[in-house]
Amino acid sequence: MSGLIPLKDLQTEALGPLICYPRFEGTEYLRRLKELELLNVEALELSGPLKVLNLQVLGKGCVSIVVAAALKGGGRCALKIRRVDADRGDTLHEVEMLRRANAAGIGPTIYGYTQNFITMELIEGEPMPQWVTGLRGRGSKERLRRVLERILRQARLLDSIGLDHGELSRAPKHIIVDRVDRPHIIDFETASVKRRSSNVTALTQYLLIGSRVAREVSKRLRITGEERVIEALRRYKREPNDGNFEELLTVIGLI
Repeated sequence: MSGLIPLKDLQTEALGPLICYPRFEGTEYLRRLKELELLNVEALELSGPLKVLNLQVLGKGCVSIVVAAALKGGGRCALKIRRVDADRGDTLHEVEMLRRANAAGIGPTIYGYTQNFITMELIEGEPMPQWVTGLRGRGSKERLRRVLERILRQARLLDSIGLDHGELSRAPKHIIVDRVDRPHIIDFETASVKRRSSNVTALTQYLLIGSRVAREVSKRLRITGEERVIEALRRYKREPNDGNFEELLTVIGLI
């Protein structure tokens, strides 16, 4: 099922379980419906690449489901729904991590939250691997170089404020490139300020060393000398400062 579903129509056997996934509970459902009203959510927009309960959604994880939603007044957002079987009782940790990222100009802008929901900016685009493989035509090499520099600078900013995303070694799910080639880091569910921040290290390893997307990037940018990249990355890991970061970008050929 896809399309725009007003909140009042969620009270159907097919749709109610979506906001109480994976186990529908009547009392919990009514509580969550009130939370959605507090967040000014007017309708769910069932679209996206994944299916939950035969309904199209933007994302699904062990803690939450993400759907597009319409807000009162005409706006749109991404709505993160805490699963009833999640290993955490509320959204507060992710809200705090996302607020810290937002303060540095990173991540989807948070709009509001309750115990079970977060409304935030809806980032529309492609996961980075699909974006890379879909690049075609004149200027594609420069577009790729520009996006890589931008996303690595975002990772550096996160390192500098001590916020470790925690999932950038699995960047296919956590980086979206929008229609004007702006990369966005999303999903701060497992982010932390208590462990050592290693965003640049994790992201560089994913983008340039060993993965399928790394082979595609290296081919398109004609990057040679993986050992030099690894050594520059080691220097940054030992001393994560701006100087070593800029040297890493130079070795990769982004500046």
